Amino acid sequence: MEYTFYQVEKKPPIAWVYLNRPEKKNAMNAPAWSELIPIMKELDEDADIRAVILAGKGTIFCGGIDLVGMIPELPELMEKEQKGGVKLRLYNKILKMQEGLSCIEQCRKPVIAAVHGKCIGAGLDMICACDIRLCTEDAGFSLREAAVAIVADMGVLQRISNIVGQGVARELAYTAKDITAKRALETNLVNGTFTDQDKLMKAAERMALDIAANSPLAVQAAKMVLNQIFAARVRDSLLFNAALSSCIIPSNDLYEAVGAFTQKRKPSFTGS
Repeated sequence: MEYTFYQVEKKPPIAWVYLNRPEKKNAMNAPAWSELIPIMKELDEDADIRAVILAGKGTIFCGGIDLVGMIPELPELMEKEQKGGVKLRLYNKILKMQEGLSCIEQCRKPVIAAVHGKCIGAGLDMICACDIRLCTEDAGFSLREAAVAIVADMGVLQRISNIVGQGVARELAYTAKDITAKRALETNLVNGTFTDQDKLMKAAERMALDIAANSPLAVQAAKMVLNQIFAARVRDSLLFNAALSSCIIPSNDLYEAVGAFTQKRKPSFTGS
């Protein structure tokens, strides 16, 4: 199949899934959330595929959510009358978007994220749903949502603390600051760093082939067991997260964030 946001290449026993919107720094618009569900389902069901590598085309892995581009998909954000029906529609849309990344976790095939350059906001949500993360030495990561007046609600808060621990997770969520590949390695956000993108992709392929050489039944069962440890907690927290997000947005701070972005200036938040 042809996709708008992704490019899929099957080279059994590995499948490569590329974020393929390089002209927009792979910023995630509506197809980014909807297309990954059938992609991961297909790879899950393909017996010839034993591991998946997720990477980005262009100069960076992902510039985050396409904030301006997503506004038409979420007209509830601009509704003046924020009544119950509006909030419920927004809640359901957030749940559907969450599925667009949870499908990575639900795919029985191990997924390796190969990150080059920046990995911001929604990009971090995405790689935290992967099994393993590798990056280039020039990579940078940011849990950016607080800087644009929203609470991260696509799964990063549920998953990143299991990867880096509560202290680092809270630091990233509250400060919205960038961290380097070196810090990412020190905190276990990534499993390894590589000098350039070519070496990164070769390392990801070697790891995928190592996985593929083992019993697929055993590997897939291991992923299912590891996921099950936190599955109920992640599921319940995602529901709460979606409900809280639909409560606190829209806000004057969110409108200020959008205005500041389009005007290329620093936002001034009031907490209203």
